[in-house]
Amino acid sequence: MSFANLVVNRFDKVGLVPCSVGGTKLSQWQKGEFLYEETVKRAKAAVASGGGSYQAVLWYQGESDTVDMVDASDYKRRLIKFFNDLRSDLQHPNLPIVQVALATGAGPYLDVVRKAQLETDLENVNCVDAMGLPLEPDGLHLTTSSQVRLGQMMVDAFLAIRPIPSSAKLFSGLSVLVLFPLFLL
Repeated sequence: MSFANLVVNRFDKVGLVPCSVGGTKLSQWQKGEFLYEETVKRAKAAVASGGGSYQAVLWYQGESDTVDMVDASDYKRRLIKFFNDLRSDLQHPNLPIVQVALATGAGPYLDVVRKAQLETDLENVNCVDAMGLPLEPDGLHLTTSSQVRLGQMMVDAFLAIRPIPSSAKLFSGLSVLVLFPLFLL
């Protein structure tokens, strides 16, 4: 929510397209799968109804992929394919993407998934690292203050991809940000 508040407070019109489904694996977000197709449908509908344009995708997902070695080892390949397919289907080949590198995971392969996230190496993909942010006593979820800090880090990453003068308006019309798993708005 802190990301949304910071962006809305800074810019005139912002449309947020939540597509979050917690506890999912990246394989469920591949082209042809329900979650992927629904996301593309929602994103296109948001732009069509608001007359705006896509400005960024926020991607915060992967904890479930840390459980199984096959999912963890295929993560980087699937992530790159997902980002490329999404950009293609939204007809925006350089669509900025802000992704979060996990701080925790549900299984023993956290380091494998984190490495994939940190080394995606695609143009206009900025990775924000959640490692080191304080966790709740359950050892899995970020504290509220950590979530607020992460939101600020994501805004900073977004502005690093799309720098603008402070006196200029960012977009004309509605700006659409497509939001993904575990980043609930």
